[in-house]
Amino acid sequence: MDNELITTTRWWKTNWKWFLPTCIITIATALLVTRTINGTVTDFAQAYSDNSLYNKAIQKGNANLRVKEVLGAIEPIDKLVILEGDTKYTNDNTAVTITIRVKGSKANGKMDISAYENGTEWEYKKITVRIKQPKEEIAIIN
Repeated sequence: MDNELITTTRWWKTNWKWFLPTCIITIATALLVTRTINGTVTDFAQAYSDNSLYNKAIQKGNANLRVKEVLGAIEPIDKLVILEGDTKYTNDNTAVTITIRVKGSKANGKMDISAYENGTEWEYKKITVRIKQPKEEIAIIN
């Protein structure tokens, strides 16, 4: 019987070539996703809590004759509509661009709002309503 010495190599020495890059890629991806999700979640939460932003925009939409003609009266939105749309705050949360789904008595559409905060009030730079059937974009504020 041979008395050969069996040597074993350590796990790290054998596997470092795939383990190290995998760890680096995982950490980098986690940081990127966390940073992106954190900003998005913060934007949605702020828009969710700021009723006056979209309620005043809907009032302005309801005052537009073309919107009334095509959509009918726009109903107050359900707060969960904020999560379906797109929200982006900039300039230390004093400017916002938001898209929400609106439901009228005749048809549905999307409302795009661009506004900035002036003290405690929102000043609207742009409000448009987009409708699929018939395909039309109604400018409420340009």
